Amino acid sequence: MPVVRKSKPYKTYVAQVDEIKRKWYLVDASKQTLGRLAVPIAVRLMGKDKPTYTPHLDTGDFVVVINADKVAVTGKKAEQKEYRRWSGYLGGLRRRTFDEQIDKDSREVIRNAVRRMLPKNLLAKRLITKLKVYKGTDHPHKAQKPENWAPLS
Repeated sequence: MPVVRKSKPYKTYVAQVDEIKRKWYLVDASKQTLGRLAVPIAVRLMGKDKPTYTPHLDTGDFVVVINADKVAVTGKKAEQKEYRRWSGYLGGLRRRTFDEQIDKDSREVIRNAVRRMLPKNLLAKRLITKLKVYKGTDHPHKAQKPENWAPLS
């Protein structure tokens, strides 16, 4: 009869809500490519860069993005990329190009890019609230002392 050994189960770390430490980061979006900027921001919001990452908990940090109106796209995306909204009614589809959306509300361009890179679940609603996007260099989060972060360097 073969000898059956019982192996010890591995202990998986699960972060507790009171253990989560959040930091504030400041990102300057001027002259940065939209998608290449949105990926590290989404990772930082989810907390995937931390060893305490837990998929079902919000372990991420706050990210403040300034100069949202100066974000860049490559190729012909400025004329061809389309932002669509539908009211739910017949004929209620509204379309804007990237250039039109930047002129109307440049904050939504970055917010949409990051939001679509987050998981498609209820936790994503909580994660996207930690993203603060502003058109110019002024922001009301100076009291939190955000540290400068250049995600593409």
